[in-house]
Amino acid sequence: MASTAAADFPAADASEAELMIGGMTCASCAARVEKKLNRMDGVTATVNYATEKARVTFGEGLKLGDLVATVEKTGYTARPVAQPPVPAPAPAPEGTREAGPGTAPEVSPKPASEPAPESAPPPAPAFTPESAPEPASEPTPDSVARDIEADQEVSLAALRQRLLVSAVLATPVVLLAMIPALQFDHWQWLSLTLAAPVVVWGGLPFHRAAWTNAKHGAATMDTLVSLGTLAAFGWSVWALFLGDAGMPGMRHGFDLTVSRADATSTIYLEVAAGVITFILLGRYLEARAKRKSGAALRALMHLGAKDVAVLRGGREMRVPASTLVVGDRFVVRPGEKIATDGTVVEGSSAVDASMLTGESVPVEVTTGDTVTGATLNAGGRLVVEATRVGADTQLARMAKLVEDAQNGKASAQRLADRISAVFVPVVIALALGTLGYWLGNGAGLTAAFTAAV
Repeated sequence: MASTAAADFPAADASEAELMIGGMTCASCAARVEKKLNRMDGVTATVNYATEKARVTFGEGLKLGDLVATVEKTGYTARPVAQPPVPAPAPAPEGTREAGPGTAPEVSPKPASEPAPESAPPPAPAFTPESAPEPASEPTPDSVARDIEADQEVSLAALRQRLLVSAVLATPVVLLAMIPALQFDHWQWLSLTLAAPVVVWGGLPFHRAAWTNAKHGAATMDTLVSLGTLAAFGWSVWALFLGDAGMPGMRHGFDLTVSRADATSTIYLEVAAGVITFILLGRYLEARAKRKSGAALRALMHLGAKDVAVLRGGREMRVPASTLVVGDRFVVRPGEKIATDGTVVEGSSAVDASMLTGESVPVEVTTGDTVTGATLNAGGRLVVEATRVGADTQLARMAKLVEDAQNGKASAQRLADRISAVFVPVVIALALGTLGYWLGNGAGLTAAFTAAV
């Protein structure tokens, strides 16, 4: 895994940042990452497995790269959702100001009562796709969100393909093992042929995650799945090639009890293939639910206007809505969305605010009234002066509240995380203890192995 150098990220005073955590497969993974981050001096972290995000508060002197490096040392990947606040720069030339994190410097607006000086720079040309600025080298929240959504689509499609192939191959293996009437001569070799791709390829994510966690001295649910399926598959291969299970005419009955015999004519291919397929099904349903849970938040974030007719230099020009600054005046024609929160300085109209209030009747506004970004102008022409932009708008605050609710943890969820952190080691210890107990009491290897698995 490539490590991210701490120097790649700026230092900051006490700040709050969000990290996207990759590679987590269960709640115990989130508990491990959270524990590692909280061990750092001056760091308070909360990791949510459902949203795959870490909310981190870090103190003066720490760099965001230090947090990323700590997560990577734990065996997972991390990338910032948004950069931390940039320290105040040196005074900029008059007429400009430094923008917030993740945005380019913007032109500061002149007061409405003060005419633009003759030496002011000429207004920027109208916005067109050809004149769009080059993307910033630093990731912005919008670009990160698009990348995350694209990654989710790719991973969900890959997981669906892995699930379908595994299900097609595992179904006959399970049926042959559970229904003796279907067991023809050499059926066990067909089961081995079908089960091998499921265990090796279908279970590859579990084996890879288990190995990664083992290198860091940890055990998760992937460890249980990998150990259990590989043990069942390995025993079956040994019984087929070195035992009696490969003999023609071998029959595999279905018993609810564990036999104490030491025979090598028992195979567990249906266990290995079936467990992996069912776990893949659970992972797929979980991944799809995660994606749908974020759909409402993404839809909320995209309700705003994409561009706006701003008044600059006495004329209108189309610019991206994200370039608006406090004090800019922009025109809203009938049928257009209001680009950002502001105050009406000219005109009167009816504004449809149902997306915010649920009220279907448009609200009449006139000069001096406040309007909210993303609401719809249903009447006449308005000229609005921006009072809040970016993360300060009401729409952005609503989205932030929804995201905070998703990232937060209830007390019951914290208890479940603490239990999951010790669940896997306890299960492994019980399995080893069961194996030793059965072997110590004279049971056969087959019976002891079956009880342990």
